[in-house]
Amino acid sequence: MTYTPTQDQRPKSHLLAVSTVNRRLALAVGTAWLAMGSVSAQAAGTIAGTDIVNVAQATYDGPSGGAPITIDSNIVTIKVDELLDVTVVSSDPGDVTTSPGLTAQVLTYQVTNTGNGSEAFTLSADTAKPGDEFDTTFEQIILDTNDNGVYDPGVDTIYTPGTNDPVLGPDESTNVFVLSTIPAAAADTERAEVEFSAVANTGSGAPGDVFAGEGDGGGDAVVGSTGASGEASGFFLIQAAEITLLKSVTILDPFGGAEAIPGAVMTYQLVATATGTGNLVNLAITDDIPADTTYTVESITLEGAALTDDASDADAGSYDGSSVAVSLGTLPGGQTRTITFQVTID
Repeated sequence: MTYTPTQDQRPKSHLLAVSTVNRRLALAVGTAWLAMGSVSAQAAGTIAGTDIVNVAQATYDGPSGGAPITIDSNIVTIKVDELLDVTVVSSDPGDVTTSPGLTAQVLTYQVTNTGNGSEAFTLSADTAKPGDEFDTTFEQIILDTNDNGVYDPGVDTIYTPGTNDPVLGPDESTNVFVLSTIPAAAADTERAEVEFSAVANTGSGAPGDVFAGEGDGGGDAVVGSTGASGEASGFFLIQAAEITLLKSVTILDPFGGAEAIPGAVMTYQLVATATGTGNLVNLAITDDIPADTTYTVESITLEGAALTDDASDADAGSYDGSSVAVSLGTLPGGQTRTITFQVTID
């Protein structure tokens, strides 16, 4: 805080009155400074480097009932110091779901300069937090160049500490993305914590610590209630799924029995089961028609409903002359799909 008195000339007979005014002024200024300090811990407040200027006046009657005479005190100028404060929050509404082995998986954070001066911040991410169930591999931090809150590869900017530290004005916010690789060994339902941090470049420490002369606007810089360092955690949640495929066959021979003889009709059944909490995406089942058999035209079913052999129509089934195929789309964990088709033993 910079204090600059300016002397002026005044009659000695009025020094007592001015001195009394100055004492009152000093008390008022001190009270105002304490009030300003408590407010600044919560919001940007008065901009750092602002000069608070105050002049007191003394007025008295002129000699022999003449016109009132007014004199000014010296000018008291106080330069507002910079308060160093920052908050960091996770912008994701909850756990970000992912799968083992994926790269460039994104967690989103928001950094807000809650101080009262323009300040640059150093960013970092810790992917090895204790207490979670697996650790991701840190890839890079990305700055949200177009400020849309969505990671846009090739548009947003890769962050390099000390080179493009984001500079934020009072109460200004920016979005930041942390990219990670998910280990292939991560298991279904496991969680990983990634802690993101932002620290004021001017300095950090205990609230009230002072960096003399380093404040925005030429005053001091004072560490605020956040310690000029903010951090927040985001979480990845593994949602993985695996498939089991069980094949069985029933036989009906020409004599009503179940013997595998020429002319017997074999009905193959394929049961696809997804396990885990994730989804199997673009799942397709194919089965080659076995040698020494002839496929029964239009015999494919899915969940008991008939499918056509034509691959160009809207349903999920097809037969290309050598194999049966059924497209199941997305199969959520815990669900099954049953396919059947028929062949005749030659």
